[in-house]
Amino acid sequence: MSDSDNSFPASVLEPLDARLADLVALYEDLHRHPELAFQETRTAAEVARRLTVHGYDVTTGIGGTGVTGVLRNGPSPVVLLRADMDALPVNESADVPYASTVPGRMHACGHDVHVTCLLGAADLLAAGRDRWSGTLVVLFQPAEEAGSGARAMLDDGLYSRGLVPTPDVVLAQHVAPFGAGLIAYCPGACMAAADSLEITFHGSGGHGSRPETTVDPVLMASAFVQRVQSVVARETAAKDQVVVTVGSFHAGSSANVIPDRAVLRVSVRSFDPNVRTAVLAAIDRIARAEAAASGAPREPETKVLDAFPVTVNDAAVLEGVNGDFRRFFGAERVFRYEPATGSEDAGLLATAARAPLYYWWLGGWDPEEFRTALAAGRLAQDIPSNHSPHFVPVVRPTLTTGVQAMTVGALSRLGGVEGR
Repeated sequence: MSDSDNSFPASVLEPLDARLADLVALYEDLHRHPELAFQETRTAAEVARRLTVHGYDVTTGIGGTGVTGVLRNGPSPVVLLRADMDALPVNESADVPYASTVPGRMHACGHDVHVTCLLGAADLLAAGRDRWSGTLVVLFQPAEEAGSGARAMLDDGLYSRGLVPTPDVVLAQHVAPFGAGLIAYCPGACMAAADSLEITFHGSGGHGSRPETTVDPVLMASAFVQRVQSVVARETAAKDQVVVTVGSFHAGSSANVIPDRAVLRVSVRSFDPNVRTAVLAAIDRIARAEAAASGAPREPETKVLDAFPVTVNDAAVLEGVNGDFRRFFGAERVFRYEPATGSEDAGLLATAARAPLYYWWLGGWDPEEFRTALAAGRLAQDIPSNHSPHFVPVVRPTLTTGVQAMTVGALSRLGGVEGR
């Protein structure tokens, strides 16, 4: 998309206003009906239906519930646009008329926004195919929250079986708790690697009135929870970004019974491979040491639940797409952001194709509320973050900006048409 042709994306995006009411209805429907990882059958069916209507070659059931659409439109690059579909096991607390109707499930990370925006972009790009050339791949991925959806689609032959052509570039976006209408980017490593571990501490149970006859795994695991924070505080350099969180602790079911085991789930976030290796080794060392100190009958067992790689943005693609973002949205709406310690598996789709990746952030919160909280220094207190039961992005202008960003990003990488 050249400097001299600023009307080009506007012409492709012109039908958006007429389509917006339908996209809002779609988003609200997806939000009412959240589906967990690898259970996104209802969402996938609606995605496939719409892509078929828009003229895409559709493949379903990839890696379980993944869906792809391919639109071949002449020579030049293969551009892959990706959205994730799964919800979270969260009880919604937001007061909106389209709140989740499924107890214990919620689109608390905004994947319903991602699906809606990509379907909107897919529609506009298909309708405006006389304005670009190349091959467009739209990919709707399951199980991002489980860390295994992209891998499942790749293992099912996404590229190796030719279910879609191998992309020359991969683009993705994620809604975030800053002002709607804004776009944020981070060069290089933009999101952390993540490792989720399940650690089982073994004790010897018995009556709560006779602790001397037991080896208490609750005490053992509690000591580990406190001590493991020293990995960040005392074993990691200040320049290295590391987060260690014990997010789950399960042991026993009765007040007067000492159980025979305690099960913890631990999340580790890091950016440097060497630091990651050292942190995981330290966690294992501390777990074994606490078990030994307690006289455990056997060593603890550690199971890897999932692992996300570091998400790395390609410098050249980022600059190219951002140039078009600035021309379309205005430079004041596109800003640099710090690396996030959240994690993603979209990078696997790029790595497997040996293609560059650009992953940006889409503002989703009420702009005035965000400005007020920012001015008061109360962002953390007043603006819910992703995974919060209160995190529900504002519909407008979030959806409009998200569709525009995916469309402009795709046009930035697709080939032009002679004489456009």
